[in-house]
Amino acid sequence: MTPLLRTTGFLAFVAAIFLNAFVDLGHKIVIQNTLFKVYDGDTQIMLTAVVNALILLPFVLLFTPSGYLADKFAKNKVMRLSAWVAVGLTLMITLSYYQGWFWMAFAMTFLLAVQSAILSPAKYGYIRDLVGTEQLANANGVVQATTTTAILGGIFVFSILFEHNLAGNAYQDAHELLPLTASVGWWLVLGSLVEVWFTYRLPTRRHTDASQRFDWHGYVTAHLLKHNLKSALQRPVIRLSVIGLSLFWAISQVVLAVFPAFAKETMSIDNTVIIQGLLACSGVGIILGSLIASRLSRAHIETGLIPVAAIGITIALTVMPGLDSVGAHAINFLMLGMLGGVFLVPLNALIQFNAGEQRLGKVLAANNLVQNLVMLSF
Repeated sequence: MTPLLRTTGFLAFVAAIFLNAFVDLGHKIVIQNTLFKVYDGDTQIMLTAVVNALILLPFVLLFTPSGYLADKFAKNKVMRLSAWVAVGLTLMITLSYYQGWFWMAFAMTFLLAVQSAILSPAKYGYIRDLVGTEQLANANGVVQATTTTAILGGIFVFSILFEHNLAGNAYQDAHELLPLTASVGWWLVLGSLVEVWFTYRLPTRRHTDASQRFDWHGYVTAHLLKHNLKSALQRPVIRLSVIGLSLFWAISQVVLAVFPAFAKETMSIDNTVIIQGLLACSGVGIILGSLIASRLSRAHIETGLIPVAAIGITIALTVMPGLDSVGAHAINFLMLGMLGGVFLVPLNALIQFNAGEQRLGKVLAANNLVQNLVMLSF
């Protein structure tokens, strides 16, 4: 860990990705908690799935442009511009909260995801630019733990603020509920502004090929997509790593979409802090698992962790439907997350290690595309 902390810009990078995930998650939590309060059963599950789809679709639609931008421009500058865009979007989201424009706020989930989709290849590609290949697995462990900590923090912070603002207030529908908790939006704006500040502290590590030109005809006709996807995934180690990551996150999406309605039905839980807290246990687990995998991969990428974690994930998912208490689910989610962290870190490191410098952005964008297509299908 110490060599990473001594790397110029690493702490600023970690802070920036923390805030980006924290803000993205914050808005999603407000929308999901609103759905939980206002709707029940199949309608709740369907609308939650639509929210997830709005978050995933930009990663599919922007696969080619996001990889192109990460390869053409300095990745720290792409991150900086993305952070400024997030400031504008969070201001619009806050306005929609105060006005009670629920469906506007619902749709803004898509635009916030567009910003994340553009950012993602630059963010993950910048890891290797910043720390080199020797510290790659270790850095991925820190990044995975940081992102999950942001998600975990966002779940608790925004759910607690949400419930606190609603306490003692009456509402009939989502349009009446949203203004009651509108002050949450200012936390989103503040997080985006601080993220901008940290992105200006990221050094430029590698010069890119600024002469690249985007093939709009190839993009519109999907020829460019097919070519980039085939090129990015032609190496078996990258292709298999992408499949493993895709399956894990797809299963996670199903659990996130269905579990709140399951808990409400079987355990009569209607407090969003408890629901999100249970799901957050998986986040704690991912942090622990990521740090364990990072520790075991200090000198090399420890691929032996992958099958062990996969077997453990299968067992945790198998027992989940039979559990009927909050404590049992908390323990199971903790184990599921821990095994997930052990599973994710070596797979991400394998992709970054085996992608060539000039193709890293496209490979990471292809990884996003496949993951999100699989998640959408699930």
